[in-house]
Amino acid sequence: MNSNDQKSYPKIGVNIFVFKDGKILFGKRIGKTGYGTWCLPGGHFEYGESLAGAAKRELEEETGIISNELEFLHLVNDPLEKVHYVHINFLAKNWSGELKVTEPDKFAEWKWFDLDNLPKEIFIGHQKFIPAFVKKIGFVDSK
Repeated sequence: MNSNDQKSYPKIGVNIFVFKDGKILFGKRIGKTGYGTWCLPGGHFEYGESLAGAAKRELEEETGIISNELEFLHLVNDPLEKVHYVHINFLAKNWSGELKVTEPDKFAEWKWFDLDNLPKEIFIGHQKFIPAFVKKIGFVDSK
């Protein structure tokens, strides 16, 4: 794969909205991309997975939370300058487990936020998700 291939093919990401007592879960990133910003749990869709299966896997891998029921929320097509992502976002309707930092090389902490008092430093790839959620928009096609 040459350096131009990254721009040739969109990547597929799955992200999960998790709520507790009316607050949404965000993780503080410490990896190379988006260091110091806050994001939803999620990650890359892998070959052979169902979309919901990928979201459940990412949620458990990153937070220790297990979701028994996911609801599709929206699809966000987001071609950025350096990479093009198609995000499929879900709502964890029934979840259990103890929230913890299970990937300390990627996240400093997980924290619950009020929707009307979110952190200012939201990861660039996730900035369109909250307005789409609040306005109940099922499809966002940037560009």
